[in-house]
Amino acid sequence: HYAREHYPAWLRELGERAVLRAPGAFGENLSTHGMTEQDVCVGDTYAVGGALIQVSQARQPCWKLNHRFAHPGMSAQVQASGKTGWYYRVLREGWLAPGDTLSLRDRLHPQWSLARIQDILNRRVLDLPTLAELAALPALSPNWRALFEKRARLGQVEDWQRRLQGDPADASTGTPST
Repeated sequence: HYAREHYPAWLRELGERAVLRAPGAFGENLSTHGMTEQDVCVGDTYAVGGALIQVSQARQPCWKLNHRFAHPGMSAQVQASGKTGWYYRVLREGWLAPGDTLSLRDRLHPQWSLARIQDILNRRVLDLPTLAELAALPALSPNWRALFEKRARLGQVEDWQRRLQGDPADASTGTPST
């Protein structure tokens, strides 16, 4: 999911780019107005079409955005901006169609907006009490709970270079490995 509200800011920052003319520029399957990382919380459950979906984590941009936008620092820029979008887990399968409305059904953790979680993930990276709290948050995706638990246990942050820039070994071919 990626907020359509973010597109005008990217246009101002990056200039007119064909990739920004329609939804999907950031690889999203859903794009809406009225929902951003500031007001969406982990564990929020939405009905849309015939499906029931639950917010599981914010997205972590990767090197693929650098290529898509033909801008070497795009993934790092998106991460720094906090305008990353988010992922859902499917609680009930169903069909979605353009124009369907997402209807909030449940807000399990109103204190945990995606913006707040990203602040811990990317800025206050070793806030140990908060890391422990996030590691125990059941609505958060298992891989992020493990990441926060590992940070709290080791007192160090993982290396983001490969995710943001791709594999340097593949730089000569221009095709980072996945």
